[in-house]
Amino acid sequence: MKRIALAGLFALSSLITQTSFAQVQIGVRGGANWGFAAKPDFLGSITPDFHPAAGPTGAIFLDIPLSNRVSFRPEVAYVQKGFAIKEGFNLNLGAFELPLGARIAYQSNTIEVPLLAKVNLSTGSIQPYIIAGPAVSYAVDGRVRTRATALITTRPFDVDVNYGGALNRWDVGAVGGLGFAMDAGTGKFFIEGRYTHGFSRQVQVPVVNVNVRNRGVAVTMGYSIPIGF
Repeated sequence: MKRIALAGLFALSSLITQTSFAQVQIGVRGGANWGFAAKPDFLGSITPDFHPAAGPTGAIFLDIPLSNRVSFRPEVAYVQKGFAIKEGFNLNLGAFELPLGARIAYQSNTIEVPLLAKVNLSTGSIQPYIIAGPAVSYAVDGRVRTRATALITTRPFDVDVNYGGALNRWDVGAVGGLGFAMDAGTGKFFIEGRYTHGFSRQVQVPVVNVNVRNRGVAVTMGYSIPIGF
């Protein structure tokens, strides 16, 4: 994990040396990511439904202007990806029915490197913008968290995920989003929403093509300042 983060930060610093310090902005953002997964239609009737699972996300980034309205925005981000499965039934006890069930969540702690193009749509006091580009991510570790529910919810039971066999650590995807920025002091405050669409198969099963792929919707806030102002 440390090697990946250091490599990403080195790449960002290399870009700084090739661009005017007066123009480049450096920033951070943080918020929540709702991860979920897509699966093929033939699994729909024989597997439980996948539900979104909320987790934290955060990033450090550069904003490198290429023109008056277009900039290049590389990031090094932490994203908790995954999905949840909720199953339950009612146990008939005669006088009443007792709801029984379980919530099983797959949580993957991921380092992600998006390479985004940013287009500012206006230059007013509130500046809407769009972002789009590819992203590569690596799952550092993961777990399956289970909670049983009846009259009360039990404490979570965690099992570590063993990557390298049927589960894929790497993911290549695309990011698209919309944000709003405004001047705040010497920098810019912004709020942003983005959607991530994974292309890599996350489950590798011999013979059967199981196309389970990551998806995610994130909402974050952040602040950026110019370098060398």
